[in-house]
Amino acid sequence: VQLQASGGGLVQAGGSPRLSCAASGRTFSVDALGWFRQAPGKARDFVAVITNSGSAMYSDSVKGRFSISRDNAKNTVYLQMNSLKPEDTAVYYCAASRKRYPTAEPSLYLYWGQGTQVTVSS
Repeated sequence: VQLQASGGGLVQAGGSPRLSCAASGRTFSVDALGWFRQAPGKARDFVAVITNSGSAMYSDSVKGRFSISRDNAKNTVYLQMNSLKPEDTAVYYCAASRKRYPTAEPSLYLYWGQGTQVTVSS
């Protein structure tokens, strides 16, 4: 499975960009699609995940501000980010898991995209 993320860039605080991640290849072999992020000098953190059936889970830091969705016909997952803060600045990665339940555990994700930079200016 290959994952291609897009939609990052330089955004002002309070902005609302949307990230996209298109999956290709053996997409039938995966279920949960998630987003993680990594800020400079920090570990990669879970952001949000959504299963094929639509069950979603968010980290506490983005709950209420970010929304994850997917279009199964297009094999694409989206991350709508609202009310961005400078601390949201990071490289955002999409990932795919064979698990059929929402999980924040990075080791359960078999496939990773290349990442897209989101920089929030104050």
